[in-house]
Parts: sequence; C-alpha cells; structure tokens
Amino acid sequence: MRAITGFLSVLPEQMRDPVLFAIPFFLTLLILEWTAARKLERIERAANVHSDRPGSGAYLTADSWASIQMGLISVATTAAWKFIALLGYAAIYAYVAPWHLAATRWYTWVIAILGVDLLYYCYHRCAHRIRVIWATHQAHHSSQYFNFATALRQKWNNSGEILMWIPLPLLGIPPWVVFCSFSLNLIYQFWVHTERIGRMWAPFEFVFNTPSHHRVHHGMDADYLDKNYGGIFIIWDRLFGSFRQETFRPHYGLTKQVNTFNVWTLQTHEYLAIARDFRSATRIRDRIGYVFGPPGWEPSSKVRAEASGSLSASR
Repeated sequence: MRAITGFLSVLPEQMRDPVLFAIPFFLTLLILEWTAARKLERIERAANVHSDRPGSGAYLTADSWASIQMGLISVATTAAWKFIALLGYAAIYAYVAPWHLAATRWYTWVIAILGVDLLYYCYHRCAHRIRVIWATHQAHHSSQYFNFATALRQKWNNSGEILMWIPLPLLGIPPWVVFCSFSLNLIYQFWVHTERIGRMWAPFEFVFNTPSHHRVHHGMDADYLDKNYGGIFIIWDRLFGSFRQETFRPHYGLTKQVNTFNVWTLQTHEYLAIARDFRSATRIRDRIGYVFGPPGWEPSSKVRAEASGSLSASR
C-alpha cells in the first residue's frame, strides 16, 4: 500500500486513479474468499461430495493466476488508453462543450456517475452483440469459475469505452471527473463477482447490480445469455428489457470454452477467429457479418448447408 501511495504522490491530485488505491482491498477480499473456498473443498471432500463442475465459489490456482495477470496488465493498458483519451476529452471540453460544470458541485458528480454507468450499459450491450467489440470483452467471460479473481480478468483494449464516453466531456464534465467516475464504477463491480453472497434486500436488488444479477450475466446457459449488463445500476436492464432474475446456479464461461490459461491467447483468440472467418468468406456482406454481426453469426448459405448435411446424415 505504501508503494502505491508513493507512486501516486508524484501525480496531480485529479489524475490519481482510485482503482490503484483499491488494489490492496481487492487482494485482501480475494485471499479471504480463496481461503473460504479451500476450507469448503476440504469439507465436501470429507463428506464425499462429488460434482462434474466447479463447486460454488471454487478457485483453481492456474485460472486465478491468469485472471490476476490480466488484471495487472490491464492497469497499465487502461492508463495508456486514458492518456490518449485525455487529449481528445480536454479538447472537446475546452473548445466544443457549450458550458463547463464545476467539479465542486454535487450535481456534476451525480451526472458523471449516472452518465458513465448508462454509457457503460450501452457499451457493454454492444460488446455482447457486435463480434469485433466482443473480441475485446470476451476474455473477461472466459473463466469457468466465478469469484473475486474473475473480477480482475479484464480486457486490454479499452478503445470502445473511450469512444463511448465522449458525450460526457461534451456535456461539460471535466475529463478527470469522467475518469474518476469510471474508476468508481469499476471498483463497485469487483464485489459482485462472488457466489458467497446470495440474494440481498429486495429494494437494493431492484436498483443496484448485485452478485445475484451478475452471476446471471456470466452464465453461458441459454436462459442467461446476454442479460444484466449494468455496472452499478441494474435499473437500466429493467428499463431496456435485458434483465433476467437468477433462478438456478449458472454454468460459467464461454459457449465455446477456450481451454487455456495463456493470457495472450485468452485476449487475442477471438480476433484471430474473426480474421480466419473474414478470409474464408467470398462475399462482402458475409465478411461484414463476420466482423460486425453478433458472436456466432454465420452466413445463411452456410447455415442451410449445415442443416441439409445434418438432415442427410440422419436419414
């Protein structure tokens, strides 16, 4: 903690990312949950409880280490993307915004936090429905475990979010307030990555994102796919029709699991898959579909051919 504080002391106060201050608390909660998971595993082993899938809140060392590595690298890549964004945001704020909101006013922070979360919802929903954006986000969903380590399994390409935040400096919100609001959003989302917390107080569950809601989001089950995109507030999902209540324990990971703990492969395999599909397509509209269609999109001609082949094989 002292090393992090010393590093931050050389930065201007407004540019000191709250996420860096939160890292020691992330690690503390991760260790506590990991310890509890190990104890539960010993209890289940003694009781001869067997399952073909990871237990609730389970950890796998290789999986967790991959998540931690991705999180540490993400701290650096996010800082680089924020530096690039700062140049553009500062120009928009200084020369284009029709007014400037004071960071000392409470309503500026309310607008910023709500605005960041709404735009995060929009970006997050696009990331699940547009394959080239999904390629940046899928690494976060690649773990078959759901625990605090999974929260650290972050993407390295924040370009989509950087573009999505442009309306905020355009509305006169200081760029550093935008960055700080996003960091607070990210910090909030850490604690919802756990199976140790069940359903919470109903009014809280109605408004805010909770572990129950976020477990649904990470589920690869058909009933749970592409649901519960909210960051801090689940109210956006309720308003825009993407909410799903948790009714059974999800199976976690991707619909096509990537069975590796290599962090480079986890981050890049979908980009390579898009490139292969793009090269294999012979029509321009199919190439566009492979890049900008939803994940799993296939040309109608290929779908018909596969269906015909399956029918022939069944005869």
